[in-house]
Amino acid sequence: MKQERRKLLVRGLIAAALLAGLALVAWIELRPDGLGEGFASGNGRIEATEIDVATKLAGRIAAIAVDEGDFVQPGQILARMDTQTLDAQLNQASAQVRQAENAILTARARVAQRQSEEASAAAVVEQRQAELTAAEKRFARTDALVRRNAVARQQLDDDRADMQSARAALAAARSAVLSAQAAIAAARSEVIEAESALEAARANVARLQADLDDSLLKSDRLARVQYRVAEPGEVLAAGGKVLNLVDLTDVYMTFFLPTHEAGRVALGSDAHLVLDAAPRYVLPARISYVASVAQFTPKTVETESEREKLMFRIKARIDPQLLAKHLEQVKTGLPGRAYVKLDPAAEWPTHLQVNVTP
Repeated sequence: MKQERRKLLVRGLIAAALLAGLALVAWIELRPDGLGEGFASGNGRIEATEIDVATKLAGRIAAIAVDEGDFVQPGQILARMDTQTLDAQLNQASAQVRQAENAILTARARVAQRQSEEASAAAVVEQRQAELTAAEKRFARTDALVRRNAVARQQLDDDRADMQSARAALAAARSAVLSAQAAIAAARSEVIEAESALEAARANVARLQADLDDSLLKSDRLARVQYRVAEPGEVLAAGGKVLNLVDLTDVYMTFFLPTHEAGRVALGSDAHLVLDAAPRYVLPARISYVASVAQFTPKTVETESEREKLMFRIKARIDPQLLAKHLEQVKTGLPGRAYVKLDPAAEWPTHLQVNVTP
């Protein structure tokens, strides 16, 4: 009897232990997180916008001024390409500019010369017109005298010849004026052509200067050098990558929420982040992106429970002012948890209130 009682006691203790274990597991799995209906949360990872610094033109890397891990400021020179060929081309283009400027001066002087020739030809026309008028008058007087037999007919013939010669001379002078005007038009065309050549030469200089400026690879934002993809001395094709930067002004956590929660997340909603590396700190953030298409789904979606498996990608962007104060601590890839407010009227729980000031 004692042995049977002892067995029953052991069995009871084992059953009680099993029940206690099951209760503990159930409590761990089902215990409330304290967020309530107005909040949602998801596991995520810190990410940042990455920028590839690349060459615009093919060429050799002359120097790289930064190392991996360095912080860079907007406008800072990161690398320099070899520009010997561009420098020679720029010198040639500058010489072409000076040549075009001289061509314009020559063409304008030619226009002035042709205008002077036109004025001279116009004066000759007036002279020939006066000579013709005098010859016509002499011919008219001689003709009247011949009719009265006062002079010989030979004089009339000579005066007629002089008049016809004066008319021919006037026609020639007028032709010279037309020729001078045509020469002026041609000279003005040369001016326009020289000015066009000057514009083309200056545009070529501007293009080469832009290429030289682009040969200095600069940062356009506050960032950190993540990788040196190439090294000095390497020859890269156009668009060849030299450096990879991390934009320190655009750091965010990417996490996923199911359909019934993602549908209630609005852009600009408050979000708080807790990183595994620093669980004591709650970081302020705002929702900057909500995917319009589910990121992963089951093969078929036929029931309500399957629809609940649809997960949407969401980004919570960390306050830029906070980032600016803690640049040295900004690291991508850190895991953590994002908490987002679904109900604007809800109050954050005490343990999720922001305790880091921007």
